[in-house]
Amino acid sequence: MKILVTGGAGYVGATVTRLLLDAGHHVEIVDDLSRNDHRQIPTGATFHELRVQDVARVLTPGSGFDAVLHFAGLIAAGESMAHPHWHWDNNTAASLVLLDAIREAEVPRLVFSSTAAVYGEPDEVPITETAATNPVNTYGDTKLAVDRAIASITRAGDTLGAISLRYFNVAGAHRCLDGSMIGERHSPETHLIPLALQAAAGEREKFSLFGTDYPTQDGTCVRDYIHVTDLAQAHLLALAAIELGEHRIYNLGNGRGFSNRQVVDAVREVTGLDFEIEVAPRRPGDPAVLFASSELAQRELGWKPEHVDIAEIVADAWAFLQQQPC
Repeated sequence: MKILVTGGAGYVGATVTRLLLDAGHHVEIVDDLSRNDHRQIPTGATFHELRVQDVARVLTPGSGFDAVLHFAGLIAAGESMAHPHWHWDNNTAASLVLLDAIREAEVPRLVFSSTAAVYGEPDEVPITETAATNPVNTYGDTKLAVDRAIASITRAGDTLGAISLRYFNVAGAHRCLDGSMIGERHSPETHLIPLALQAAAGEREKFSLFGTDYPTQDGTCVRDYIHVTDLAQAHLLALAAIELGEHRIYNLGNGRGFSNRQVVDAVREVTGLDFEIEVAPRRPGDPAVLFASSELAQRELGWKPEHVDIAEIVADAWAFLQQQPC
């Protein structure tokens, strides 16, 4: 297939692109590199340095694309509360432009990178796809708006089929066939595991633990960490499962929760290094507990996470950091 990947220089987008190329697909990437690193662009993909708002330069009528996988967007929940207009523009407005270009170019398949943040503070865990959507931050609001737009557009006819994949916390690093690795290179970095590893490596003076008064066993947030390779494999399965005129949603997670303190302990165990921890106030918009039920994806897509141990996930992220220092 001929596939367009938006955000293909990013952590998840680059990993999925690598798997698509390994499977024999022709892949083109659109990424403006405002938050991503050009070193992550997989060899073999055609690269266009463009904003998603300008995607119509590539996604033209007659261009022959069979599918779009849409990863481009801002991901930091805390930032979304401080600068909501950035997220509405990059996540929602740009996605609507993309959907219009998909229609004009008659692309029949779309896989959308959604998020567990659409659920907000869940009534029950593990979270299923039927759980109420009630985001507690702007990031979740913007992604939910795109999910709803996709559902509306697919219902209107039988020319487009789509699947939204709602991620929980993505972590680890992908080991490519040539021995190289794809890992987290966010700028700025906001994710717990790479921040803790950077502190262990001495690349940060200290590690900030945001909130120790949550209603959890040890007072810190509990999250579901899914290995990036497992997550990427789900996208290829989703691509093969799309039906025209349908929009389906699947949660993707490990199926179990780890607290922030448990993750910090795993970082110390894997690295053998200690580091200073600063207790900081809660970040606005951070729910106490989020972890997934991925039973629907396992049943309908045939997907199952293989890397479920937090120490293994941390070890791969640590190997990437050592291979590619900040």
